[in-house]
Amino acid sequence: VHENGGRICMQILHSGRYGYHPFTVAPSPIRSPITPFKPKGLSSRGVKGQVSDFVRSAKLAKKAGYDGVEVMGSEGYFINEFTTRRVNKRDDEWGGDAEARYRIAVEIVRGIREAVGPDFIIIYRLSLLDLVPEGNSWDEIVAQAKAVEAAGATIINTGIGWHEARIPTIAAVVPRAAFTWVTARLRGHVQVPLITSNRINTPEVAEAVLARGDADMVSMARPLLADPQFLRKAAEGRSDDINTCIACNQACLDHIFEGKIATCLVNPRACHESELPHTPTATRLKVAVVGAGPAGMACAVTAAERGHRVTLYEQAEALGGQLRLAVAVPGKQEFKETLRYFERRIDQTGVAPRFGDRVDAPTLLNEGFDAVVLATGVVPRGIAVPGADHPKVLGYGEVLSGRVGVGHTVAVIGAGGIGFDVAAYLAHARPEGDPRSEYLRHWGIDEAYRQAGGLAQSGQTAAPALRKVYLLQRSSTKIGAGLGKTTGWIHRALLRQYGVSMINGVRYDRIDDAGLHITVKARSETLAVANIVVCAGQESQRELYAPLKQAGLKVHVIGGAERAAELDAQRAIEQGVRLGLRL
Repeated sequence: VHENGGRICMQILHSGRYGYHPFTVAPSPIRSPITPFKPKGLSSRGVKGQVSDFVRSAKLAKKAGYDGVEVMGSEGYFINEFTTRRVNKRDDEWGGDAEARYRIAVEIVRGIREAVGPDFIIIYRLSLLDLVPEGNSWDEIVAQAKAVEAAGATIINTGIGWHEARIPTIAAVVPRAAFTWVTARLRGHVQVPLITSNRINTPEVAEAVLARGDADMVSMARPLLADPQFLRKAAEGRSDDINTCIACNQACLDHIFEGKIATCLVNPRACHESELPHTPTATRLKVAVVGAGPAGMACAVTAAERGHRVTLYEQAEALGGQLRLAVAVPGKQEFKETLRYFERRIDQTGVAPRFGDRVDAPTLLNEGFDAVVLATGVVPRGIAVPGADHPKVLGYGEVLSGRVGVGHTVAVIGAGGIGFDVAAYLAHARPEGDPRSEYLRHWGIDEAYRQAGGLAQSGQTAAPALRKVYLLQRSSTKIGAGLGKTTGWIHRALLRQYGVSMINGVRYDRIDDAGLHITVKARSETLAVANIVVCAGQESQRELYAPLKQAGLKVHVIGGAERAAELDAQRAIEQGVRLGLRL
């Protein structure tokens, strides 16, 4: 970092009651709703010991060569737990009124400043919006900010929401830069620079935030996993070349909470750089990639970057495959950025695209390719139900693409990821106002900050539904059990807010003019719906494999063509990149 003219600070984070082990500690013995372990309430001496540990960590960071530290005082972690009545029920010098509750933050910052001297950077990440009941009021937050500044903080960073808050704060359903207003609200109360954060994923968004005067600096994390060259490209005016973070959380946060190595859906090499070196090819091959969905695009670009001559065949008139369908789903519009990025890279790397071309085996054999990659994806699986050919029955592809009209009452068969997406698409009434204002209103966030935690007094508001939707599942397991660990609850909450009826343990009896006849718990009923949308899984599309293999051609199969499990862009892109690096 120093060799390249940069500065680096180490974040000191104590998880408090969010620690996933039986030895967690907190200001009071109150279990978090997102962990199974009840923490031990610290004694006064124990609190002082924790303060000393923060100071020691900062001293070690300075000794190691860091330019500063960031003290994590937000997101519901250890320090933040002390500052609110939600977890701090103490009646000693570390609890009670606001000043006593945030005393720990002041003691930590003051202790670090005394230990490291005047020129060491101390960033304090302050929770400006707790988004939980019994969170801090605005006046308490301002008082804490002033006290931390006086104790020696160099910069104050913005933390938004506790992890247990039932409000999404960093997922794709959150509009870009949705929380910079709360950082702007603190300006003038303190003199140190302020950093703002959350869902700032392009240079243009960052520049707009600074131009408005909402903050002095912006914080990014996931965008630098998506593209480690983000800053270089921004500085060189190459914003279109940036691989943009889509806020899916699928490979970063979900992996962390599953005990896996974090990486990135749009950049599988993130955190695997040494395992997946990007080296030029020693032997330049002529490669055909069939299918321009996520797997095919990733493979074609990666192989071309290494020096192979790549032709990309796609029967549609545009890139993207299933990603083009995903863009229509509420909260997945950021996939447009992924499509933009791949379109740019295909052009820059010299991949030769052949659109509107359903290539056959003889053509591939006659072209003299050294290797063929089948990324031909999937076809939707049908349902073995009497009346499955009724005009009421539609496929998810024709619905999400807008090729067919859909009535006002709909049954969705299949409650996997695609079923959830289709249900949200059908129920979601597109708001006409400002997306940020609509988001704040919908999730019950009060921009005027009239009560503690920043929650609106009336709470979340029911979403206006465009249609009446039934989401049906044959299995008796919990609906949505297979959704992302950190975002599944958001998808379920949205469907509840739209009034979607989610029913499991369903037997599909028949479809006719009256609608969909089902049996649930031995009780038969008829859903008088205008349409039935089938989201019952997929089957691999790989009919080219056998004739190419029999002809002696080297054939690789990736993405949905390799395994038609629940559609998984992360797996598809990773397979494409890994194969592109291996060819």
